[in-house]
Amino acid sequence: MASLATHGDAHVDPLDVTRPELYRDDRWHEPFRTLRATAPVYRCEDSAFGPYWSISAYKPIVEVESLPELYSSQAGGITVADLMEGDIKMPMFIAMDRPKHTGQRRTVAPAFTPSEMQRMRADIVARTAEILDELPVGETFDWVDRVSIELTTQMLAILFDFPWAERRKLTYWSDWAGDIEIAKDPVRKEERRQILFQCASEFGALWNSKICKDPTPDLISMMIHSDAMAEMDQMEFLGNLILLIVGGNDTTRNSMSAFAWGLEQYPDQRAKLEADASLIPNAVQEIIRWQTPLAHMRRTATADAELMGQQIRAGDKLALWYISANRDESMFERPDEIIVDRANARRHLAFGHGIHRCVGARLAELQIGVLMEEMAKRRLRVNVTAEPERVAACFVHGYKQMQVELSRY
Repeated sequence: MASLATHGDAHVDPLDVTRPELYRDDRWHEPFRTLRATAPVYRCEDSAFGPYWSISAYKPIVEVESLPELYSSQAGGITVADLMEGDIKMPMFIAMDRPKHTGQRRTVAPAFTPSEMQRMRADIVARTAEILDELPVGETFDWVDRVSIELTTQMLAILFDFPWAERRKLTYWSDWAGDIEIAKDPVRKEERRQILFQCASEFGALWNSKICKDPTPDLISMMIHSDAMAEMDQMEFLGNLILLIVGGNDTTRNSMSAFAWGLEQYPDQRAKLEADASLIPNAVQEIIRWQTPLAHMRRTATADAELMGQQIRAGDKLALWYISANRDESMFERPDEIIVDRANARRHLAFGHGIHRCVGARLAELQIGVLMEEMAKRRLRVNVTAEPERVAACFVHGYKQMQVELSRY
């Protein structure tokens, strides 16, 4: 459907869902509800990121993700922001098409197998327990910083064998790399370039320290000892690092924050979970669905195509709004609510679908599940004391800070 919206004096399309304030103020639900009901494949002509197709319903997103040759990840990148002249080009396997995508994904996939999850579980439990036992009960603190960021950054440091004392650099680099709004600001773009080169330099030194050494179970060693990734140039190395840092940091971290915020909104569901810890694995899926920590991924059409009756042209940009598909009323009953025993919670698209489905999904599920299990063991409840401060952007869907107080039940 061509643009439904009439432009007012401000030339704002009310159905342009890339506007950062929608996410900062948690007002994204209504425009997506309208899009799903009236135009699930919608052409937005005017946005800060240029014209794009909004794909907002579950079914067409699965269709697009199932046709990776027609809807390319490589042609235009993975976010609605276009790469401009002079931008850093950072190839990464999530933004590659087959066959190169297959080889590089296969290289890092062994870090996330069920047997690896089993091997890492005891360490994740121990680190989670240590963090929870240091938290003050009955005092206000920032859950995002003390719990969500700390747990995910520790995990990343282990995955990369990154210097433990400097692990917060990983959070810092992730925040800069994942901020889609920087694309609109040349000054901040240049600042990001310098920051990411620093990231590349430090990881380059880590890479060099592992060359000619025996394989170890960290991602850098896996890359070095693989045919598909051993000969990456510096930008491809940086691209894949950023992918793994942002993928491993933002998704898990913002779902951990959603655990605190979401259950605060649905006390009956929190009570159900507190009464029955066997619901935790399903509740993990439900919280990931409800939060959807990466709001969208982008694809670029490689040829003319038809999608739900709309004519897509070669070169067109498509934004796949996972955040909307996970609230699709035709797929999920009462989709705006957290229902900890929801029968089809696992059908969410927060990890994507098809060949680009998140390679670290099992690890994210494990970390969030362990956090909930360790909270349950201690009979700890998170009480959010103020409206959280949210990320003002349409890519990473998350929380900057959240003031909470712990109590026991």
